[in-house]
Amino acid sequence: MKIVLQIAESASVSVDGKVCGSIGKGYLILLGIGQEDTEETCRKLADKILKLRIFEDENGKTNLSLDDVQGDILVVSQFTLYADCKKNRPGFSHAAAPETAKPLYEYFVEYLRSRGKHVETGIFGAYMKVELVNDGPFTLVLEA
Repeated sequence: MKIVLQIAESASVSVDGKVCGSIGKGYLILLGIGQEDTEETCRKLADKILKLRIFEDENGKTNLSLDDVQGDILVVSQFTLYADCKKNRPGFSHAAAPETAKPLYEYFVEYLRSRGKHVETGIFGAYMKVELVNDGPFTLVLEA
Protein backbone atom coordinates (compact mmCIF):
# COMPACT_ATOMS: atom_id res chain seq x y z
CA MET A 1 0.00 0.00 0.00
CA LYS A 2 1.27 3.42 -0.94
CA ILE A 3 -0.08 6.71 0.33
CA VAL A 4 0.63 10.29 -0.56
CA LEU A 5 -0.67 12.35 2.36
CA GLN A 6 -0.98 16.10 2.09
CA ILE A 7 -2.06 18.55 4.75
CA ALA A 8 -5.03 20.35 3.31
CA GLU A 9 -6.42 23.73 4.15
CA SER A 10 -9.21 22.48 1.88
CA ALA A 11 -9.61 19.73 -0.72
CA SER A 12 -12.28 18.34 -2.99
CA VAL A 13 -12.78 15.71 -5.65
CA SER A 14 -15.20 15.91 -8.57
CA VAL A 15 -16.53 13.44 -11.11
CA ASP A 16 -18.24 14.72 -14.27
CA GLY A 17 -18.19 18.26 -12.89
CA LYS A 18 -19.97 17.33 -9.63
CA VAL A 19 -18.21 17.45 -6.26
CA CYS A 20 -18.47 14.03 -4.61
CA GLY A 21 -16.14 14.67 -1.66
CA SER A 22 -14.96 17.82 0.07
CA ILE A 23 -13.15 18.73 3.30
CA GLY A 24 -11.79 21.77 5.06
CA LYS A 25 -8.70 21.37 7.25
CA GLY A 26 -7.31 17.85 7.32
CA TYR A 27 -5.64 15.28 5.09
CA LEU A 28 -5.92 14.59 1.40
CA ILE A 29 -4.88 10.97 0.99
CA LEU A 30 -4.05 9.50 -2.41
CA LEU A 31 -4.30 5.75 -1.82
CA GLY A 32 -2.67 3.08 -3.98
CA ILE A 33 -3.38 -0.59 -3.32
CA GLY A 34 -0.75 -3.16 -4.28
CA GLN A 35 -1.08 -6.84 -5.09
CA GLU A 36 0.16 -7.96 -1.67
CA ASP A 37 -2.03 -5.67 0.42
CA THR A 38 -4.55 -6.96 2.97
CA GLU A 39 -6.98 -5.61 5.55
CA GLU A 40 -4.08 -5.76 8.03
CA THR A 41 -2.08 -3.44 5.76
CA CYS A 42 -5.04 -1.04 5.71
CA ARG A 43 -5.31 -1.02 9.50
CA LYS A 44 -1.57 -0.55 9.97
CA LEU A 45 -1.36 2.51 7.72
CA ALA A 46 -4.64 3.99 8.92
CA ASP A 47 -3.48 3.75 12.55
CA LYS A 48 -0.15 5.36 11.60
CA ILE A 49 -1.94 8.23 9.85
CA LEU A 50 -4.16 8.86 12.85
CA LYS A 51 -1.14 9.01 15.19
CA LEU A 52 0.93 11.40 13.05
CA ARG A 53 1.66 14.73 14.71
CA ILE A 54 2.31 16.93 11.70
CA PHE A 55 0.14 20.00 12.23
CA GLU A 56 1.77 23.10 13.69
CA ASP A 57 1.16 24.03 17.30
CA GLU A 58 1.08 27.59 18.68
CA ASN A 59 4.91 27.65 18.58
CA GLY A 60 5.14 26.64 14.91
CA LYS A 61 6.33 23.10 15.73
CA THR A 62 4.83 20.05 13.98
CA ASN A 63 3.32 18.65 17.13
CA LEU A 64 -0.45 18.32 16.66
CA SER A 65 -2.46 15.34 15.39
CA LEU A 66 -5.51 15.28 13.16
CA ASP A 67 -7.65 14.94 16.31
CA ASP A 68 -5.97 17.96 17.88
CA VAL A 69 -6.97 20.18 14.96
CA GLN A 70 -10.37 18.47 14.48
CA GLY A 71 -9.45 17.69 10.89
CA ASP A 72 -11.22 15.58 8.29
CA ILE A 73 -9.93 13.19 5.64
CA LEU A 74 -10.49 13.00 1.88
CA VAL A 75 -9.42 9.64 0.39
CA VAL A 76 -8.93 9.31 -3.37
CA SER A 77 -8.01 6.01 -5.04
CA GLN A 78 -4.76 6.32 -7.01
CA PHE A 79 -3.52 3.12 -8.67
CA THR A 80 -0.91 5.16 -10.55
CA LEU A 81 1.18 5.26 -7.36
CA TYR A 82 2.25 1.76 -8.44
CA ALA A 83 3.56 2.92 -11.82
CA ASP A 84 6.73 1.25 -13.03
CA CYS A 85 8.49 3.93 -15.07
CA LYS A 86 11.56 1.97 -16.15
CA LYS A 87 10.35 2.43 -19.71
CA ASN A 88 8.84 5.56 -21.25
CA ARG A 89 5.32 4.18 -20.96
CA PRO A 90 4.42 3.40 -17.33
CA GLY A 91 3.32 -0.10 -16.42
CA PHE A 92 0.91 -0.84 -13.61
CA SER A 93 1.40 -4.58 -13.07
CA HIS A 94 2.25 -4.06 -9.37
CA ALA A 95 -1.11 -2.42 -8.61
CA ALA A 96 -3.87 -4.66 -7.34
CA ALA A 97 -6.60 -5.55 -9.82
CA PRO A 98 -9.78 -3.47 -9.37
CA GLU A 99 -11.74 -6.43 -7.97
CA THR A 100 -9.12 -6.75 -5.21
CA ALA A 101 -8.34 -3.06 -4.72
CA LYS A 102 -11.90 -1.72 -4.41
CA PRO A 103 -12.86 -3.79 -1.33
CA LEU A 104 -9.57 -2.82 0.36
CA TYR A 105 -10.10 0.85 -0.51
CA GLU A 106 -13.59 0.65 1.01
CA TYR A 107 -12.23 -1.19 4.05
CA PHE A 108 -9.58 1.51 4.57
CA VAL A 109 -12.24 4.25 4.45
CA GLU A 110 -14.61 2.39 6.79
CA TYR A 111 -11.78 1.63 9.21
CA LEU A 112 -10.95 5.35 9.46
CA ARG A 113 -14.63 6.10 10.03
CA SER A 114 -14.80 3.42 12.74
CA ARG A 115 -11.99 5.31 14.49
CA GLY A 116 -14.26 8.37 14.68
CA LYS A 117 -13.00 10.30 11.66
CA HIS A 118 -15.15 12.17 9.16
CA VAL A 119 -14.03 10.76 5.80
CA GLU A 120 -15.05 11.91 2.34
CA THR A 121 -14.11 10.01 -0.82
CA GLY A 122 -13.86 10.10 -4.54
CA ILE A 123 -15.44 7.38 -6.68
CA PHE A 124 -13.27 4.31 -7.09
CA GLY A 125 -12.20 3.80 -10.70
CA ALA A 126 -13.71 7.04 -11.95
CA TYR A 127 -11.88 9.78 -13.80
CA MET A 128 -11.62 12.45 -11.10
CA LYS A 129 -10.53 16.05 -10.73
CA VAL A 130 -8.86 16.78 -7.39
CA GLU A 131 -8.47 20.27 -5.98
CA LEU A 132 -6.20 20.99 -3.04
CA VAL A 133 -5.02 23.96 -1.06
CA ASN A 134 -1.90 22.33 0.40
CA ASP A 135 -1.00 23.89 3.74
CA GLY A 136 2.75 24.29 4.03
CA PRO A 137 3.11 22.69 1.57
CA PHE A 138 3.37 19.57 3.67
CA THR A 139 3.40 16.21 1.87
CA LEU A 140 4.40 12.74 3.11
CA VAL A 141 4.79 9.42 1.32
CA LEU A 142 3.90 6.34 3.38
CA GLU A 143 4.26 2.69 2.43
CA ALA A 144 3.49 -0.62 4.05
